[in-house]
Amino acid sequence: MNMDFIENGGVTSPRGFRAAGVCAGLKRNGANDMALLFSETPCAFSATFTSNLFPAAPVQLCKERVLKQSTVQAVVVNSGVANACTGIEGYRNAEKMAELTGRELGISPESVMVCSTGRIGNQLPMDKIEKGIGLAAKALHPDGGAEAAGAIMTTDTKPKEIALSFSSGDRLVTIGGMCKGAGMIAPKMTVPHATMLCCITTDCIISNELLASMLGGVVDDSFNKVTVDGDMSTNDTVIVMANGASGVEIKPGSPDELHFKVALTMVAQHLARAIAMDGEGATKFVSVEVRGAVSNRDAEVCARTIANSLLCKTAWFGCDPNWGRVLAAAGRSGAAFSPENVSLDYDEMPVVRNGIDAGTPESELAQVLKRGEFTIKLDLGEGHGRFTVWTSDISYEYVKINADYHT
Repeated sequence: MNMDFIENGGVTSPRGFRAAGVCAGLKRNGANDMALLFSETPCAFSATFTSNLFPAAPVQLCKERVLKQSTVQAVVVNSGVANACTGIEGYRNAEKMAELTGRELGISPESVMVCSTGRIGNQLPMDKIEKGIGLAAKALHPDGGAEAAGAIMTTDTKPKEIALSFSSGDRLVTIGGMCKGAGMIAPKMTVPHATMLCCITTDCIISNELLASMLGGVVDDSFNKVTVDGDMSTNDTVIVMANGASGVEIKPGSPDELHFKVALTMVAQHLARAIAMDGEGATKFVSVEVRGAVSNRDAEVCARTIANSLLCKTAWFGCDPNWGRVLAAAGRSGAAFSPENVSLDYDEMPVVRNGIDAGTPESELAQVLKRGEFTIKLDLGEGHGRFTVWTSDISYEYVKINADYHT
């Protein structure tokens, strides 16, 4: 399988997609805050959403679209106001966003997916939203992916984009994606039914059913592996759209099905890792790998407990090789294991063997933690279960960002 990454690629790299990012006036700093993604033809689609019991109004609306619609053609996103915990008025405003977008693009409102991100509990200023949608519709461009990726950011420090292509005979299939997310990141998205927002586009022909059957596993193997602070957002959404412009059909059981799923997973994992790397105030990207558990579920709860431990995360920020915090987190995680079977490594450095200090000097372990990226490797010595979580450290800046976010 030949895979080519596209330089400066994003959601408009697949054929037939246009996008824009504009300023509607939702952000006090005057940055772009409204994005629009549009396909020239209707798209097969699938989506996953937050499992938070306070789903935002656009999440509620889009869940209904997944269950009722056979195609969609556009995604409109506002940044600055989450439209979450806003009741009936908030839901009607999400519907209005779709109506306004449909009117500007000459398509049905039902073919528009809606996303919002920002502060929870505030109603959308619909005068600004209407203005932004009008500006975005006029600014749509085949090279507008980067502007759209920038417009959906909140506390992100950089846009997050990727695109790649693979060959099917003498034709190319392209997949592009953009996402945002830096804080309030601990997604657990389900099909169909930070904020972390992601749009993925492709120009292949594929059924909604096949796309949905892939997406759950892809999301579990990417976005659901990320945690920055252990807080699940009300707005988490991943939307995948396929417009068929390449002419390549992905059929169940074909080699192209495997190729497409591998490529889709690569796009999703790149974007998911980018979220952890850009975690609010983050200075380190940390992979927590747990293996040797009695089950994959035990490995997951253990890895997530370590990755979300404030004691572990602050130690990583301070380059403090305090491995007792890792073992303590594992011990309270609920995973079943015997302490005397446990081994721990920081990258290539042995830290713990048989549940006790392996003897590596702390000065050498500290050098590992000074790296911008490292892996915590914990072997419980009980079975074949394994799981990996991608996370970041917690710095002084994280506290500052979130203490000041409201004001």
